[in-house]
Amino acid sequence: MPVLTASPTLGDLLKFELNASYTRETVTLKAGTSYPLGSVLGRISASDEYRLSPAAEVVGDEGAEVAVAVLLEAVDATDGAVPGLIVARGPVILADGALVFDASVDQPAERVAKLTQLAAMGLVARTTV
Repeated sequence: MPVLTASPTLGDLLKFELNASYTRETVTLKAGTSYPLGSVLGRISASDEYRLSPAAEVVGDEGAEVAVAVLLEAVDATDGAVPGLIVARGPVILADGALVFDASVDQPAERVAKLTQLAAMGLVARTTV
């Protein structure tokens, strides 16, 4: 019998949101990547586009190293910059296990730093079952 695997849903990521009209925004995602639901994003200062938040500053994408938002939908931006719906401010509670980090965020201390940056925006990650 084949194994069925369900894609993550918004309910897997978003556990509490006080007011979607206040917490959400539509932004432009940088081209060249397919962004999964729950992507931890940083804002590129020069272009105001968002990308996966790297562990350290990347030349040309300065500012994105600070995690400021989480993507609320899967978005394919491989062929060009596209809009995406984010949660940009809290109070919001997110499932820690549903967050997707940039590949450069590969150390526990870097992950903690990203979660701390999100918490400063009111986006609190919690371990859920």
